[in-house]
Amino acid sequence: MNNLFIEGEAWLWGAGILVVAILIALLIHKLVFAALSRITARTGGVLDGSFVRHSKKPAKLIFPLLGLFLVMPIVHFPPAVTATINHMLGLCVIAAVAWLLIAMTEVLSDMIAAKYDVSMKDNLTARRVLTQVHVLRRITGVIVSIVALSIMLMTFPEIRNIGAGLFASAGIAGLVIGMAARPTLSNLIAGVQMALTEPIRLDDVVIVEGEWGRIEEINTTYVVVRIWDLRRLVVPLSYFIENPFQNWTRKSADLLGTVFIYTDYTVPVEEVRSRLHTILQSTKRWDGKVWGLQVTNASEYAMELRALMSACDSGTAWDLRCEVRERLIQFLQERYPDSLPRTRVEVGKTMTSESTMTARK
Repeated sequence: MNNLFIEGEAWLWGAGILVVAILIALLIHKLVFAALSRITARTGGVLDGSFVRHSKKPAKLIFPLLGLFLVMPIVHFPPAVTATINHMLGLCVIAAVAWLLIAMTEVLSDMIAAKYDVSMKDNLTARRVLTQVHVLRRITGVIVSIVALSIMLMTFPEIRNIGAGLFASAGIAGLVIGMAARPTLSNLIAGVQMALTEPIRLDDVVIVEGEWGRIEEINTTYVVVRIWDLRRLVVPLSYFIENPFQNWTRKSADLLGTVFIYTDYTVPVEEVRSRLHTILQSTKRWDGKVWGLQVTNASEYAMELRALMSACDSGTAWDLRCEVRERLIQFLQERYPDSLPRTRVEVGKTMTSESTMTARK
């Protein structure tokens, strides 16, 4: 009876010490990061603020682990219980280290993002660098998580024994796993290819599946395209490696726009060309690089005029085309209303004779 009481008391003392160690560690964590947050708020440093922000959650696991490691030597549990607790602490340490490594990749990403501003007008270099960092950061997070999970599983003797027994059939198992994980693996490989070859970048203007939009997110397995009407098109990452698509900002953001006007043959083309130049010079949307007006087609019904103009980006080019189209139509309506497209009908002699005979009857 006394031995049972002594063992129960030892269990209570041991559990109480562990709980107190965890609470003290959490209190220290709260005080330390509160002080660090105040310091970074005063200094305003990007690196300091990012480190405190991203490491706060992993540290909330690391601090209690340190506290438990410090008090474990003074806690007296049965050997089997002590071994189990130490094993669980080891697993938590592996998870905490992996979590901290992923947080450090976030800090590195914030440091690079602070040096490259995508809000600038000429942001091609910034978008290229940030896209590479974004994709590689996500791939690194997946790799670190897989490695950490593998190490955690290998700490169980039963799993190590099973792995040794299945070593002979590793080829078949690898083939089965590879076939099952083919979509995920192909997207991961596509992510590495995308980071190196850069077919798309963040904020690129693309046309995918007939939809015009901008690259909003590049994740580990998919890409989010923000459509012009604020819909989101979610596309697998491998799509941009395996399928053709349009990228309007691959090398630069500037773009040529066209406007087609259909008129009668009597319209004075030179005056319309002069009017186009006047319109472009009066708007801020034109970048002053390219302009022109040509007759690109002539049918039995109308003459096709193509107005060509340049703009600094796709959004401005769209607005410029709409403005030019409206003002050219207004010019034709006011100055040459008879030069708008018309359908001609020629009445022959036969029809005239038949009409006369009908009138006589």
